[in-house]
Amino acid sequence: MQKRTLGRSGLEVSAIGLGCMGLSHGYGQPVEKAAAIGLIRAAVDQGVTFFDTAEVYGPYTNEEVVGQALAPVRERVVIATKFGFRIGDPAGGTDSRPEHIRAVVEASLKRLQTDRIDLLYQHRVDPAVPIEDVAGAVKELIGAGKVRHFGLSEAGAQTVRRAHAVQPVTALQSEYSLWWREPETSVLPTLEELGIGLVPFSPLGRGFLTGAIDAHTTFAEGDIRNVVPRFSAKSRRDNVDLVDELGRIAAGKGVTRAQLALAWLLAQRPWIVPIPGTTKPHRLQENLGAASLTLTAGELAAIESALRQIRISGDRYPAQMQKQIDR
Repeated sequence: MQKRTLGRSGLEVSAIGLGCMGLSHGYGQPVEKAAAIGLIRAAVDQGVTFFDTAEVYGPYTNEEVVGQALAPVRERVVIATKFGFRIGDPAGGTDSRPEHIRAVVEASLKRLQTDRIDLLYQHRVDPAVPIEDVAGAVKELIGAGKVRHFGLSEAGAQTVRRAHAVQPVTALQSEYSLWWREPETSVLPTLEELGIGLVPFSPLGRGFLTGAIDAHTTFAEGDIRNVVPRFSAKSRRDNVDLVDELGRIAAGKGVTRAQLALAWLLAQRPWIVPIPGTTKPHRLQENLGAASLTLTAGELAAIESALRQIRISGDRYPAQMQKQIDR
């Protein structure tokens, strides 16, 4: 497995990481614990060193699974987790008060069975807490040795700049893929300027870019795609042109749609590290195969040309979740 460094931070990780959320959260019934641990360890065996979780996944259970799975190989891997939601409060919402951050880190360390978090993200920007206060709290945790690197998730360019001025930001985690390219406008130039890595989540469009989902697909109870506008039956019908075009290009290259979509991301910048998630060992192997796939300038131009002809239908989040995105 090839390695990449997230920006100028010196944090080296596998070129493709593993997003662990779907093992416990967001896509219907959680995976049985032994199977989830087995999949994470299979990823380690195939060279993955970068694992992503969060306290809210489950909540809490995903960190426990990740911690148990990686405890035997802790010195060989990089674990990323997140704070920033008010869990257990019926009103929900964000909470990035410094005292809350400190409490979350202590609890996450126990669940992850470790003495330090390699990369700690603010899960969503909290409009009630200045980002300078958030960065300052994480800076103190880094000074105490409980955290190694600071990250943000779904933060806009100006928020990234303000946080970075207090505590250098190692990585920004945001959705970025062939069907969500908004980060290219202002976020990617800012990250390049400041030397910050990008960790795209949902790099396969929550499964849509693989070609395994069509207008007739049904999702399990508790699957977030049931409420995402981009996954309405109409949007899935409207967006089939993208999947068809990816299939045509992938077939010409002798790869799968998933591998093409991940290779396209890797080709955008050397400091981009996608974290596709899966619950299936054969999909894990397929995804990791993209790390050794090189797209030529001609192939990248063909993909770009095809994308210009396609308009993507549907918002990527329901309205309430859309409000939590910092721009």
